[in-house]
Amino acid sequence: MAKVRLILADDNNSLRQQLAEYFSMREEFEVVGLAADGVEAFELLKSANADAMLLDVIMPHMDGFAVLQKWNELKDRPNTQIILLTALGRDDFIARAMELGGAYYIVKPFDMEASAQRILDICKKQAAQPQVRHEAPPSANAVSSEEQLANLFLSIGIPAHIKGYGYLREAVRLVLDQPEIINRITKELYPGIARRFGTTPSKVERAMRHAIEVAWSRGRLENINQIFGYRVFEADDKPTNGEFIALIADKLRLGKSA
Repeated sequence: MAKVRLILADDNNSLRQQLAEYFSMREEFEVVGLAADGVEAFELLKSANADAMLLDVIMPHMDGFAVLQKWNELKDRPNTQIILLTALGRDDFIARAMELGGAYYIVKPFDMEASAQRILDICKKQAAQPQVRHEAPPSANAVSSEEQLANLFLSIGIPAHIKGYGYLREAVRLVLDQPEIINRITKELYPGIARRFGTTPSKVERAMRHAIEVAWSRGRLENINQIFGYRVFEADDKPTNGEFIALIADKLRLGKSA
């Protein structure tokens, strides 16, 4: 795969330079533009022919959502994958980012290496797909697995700013790619996620457990049962990590085949 051409847009000068230095040192990336506000970001999107952009949500002159909205209004535009950055892990922000076509959503502070790998994964997946431009908004069936997964977690009530959110998302992605790995959750799944995020398998397990408990404490049980179309759980019936991951993966898999 050729180098990923990357735009970095953040009004925090220190963070923008840190990102530029980090990605410039990675041989997989080429930093093709830096923007300190939304207007600069939008102009770079139009002219730099980038593969991906890291776009801060809160910026002067034009916020990240406005940039995405104006980008969607353009008829002839490069196929740039836009990853939103923000310090606010609010459910409504995440939902808005997904509605506007954001490819991913990263909550600050974040792990540079894990974020770089996610950008590579997104661009690699995009490069493997036929490049067909939709002038009309895509149908529900065209929504990507990443968007479906974000929407599921949003509906269930798992907040994006806690570590377990990222670990559970990664677990579901792994199970979608390798369904049999769910049967080796302690020997392969937890250790694999731990290596990706630079932590330990036991911390991955505990963070996932905490995320599920947070969802249950938010009283979104009816949302969960509605998502699956039947009563999966009762109020005092929290699933194990493995059961939860398997259910979400099955839901996404069935959605693809529907």
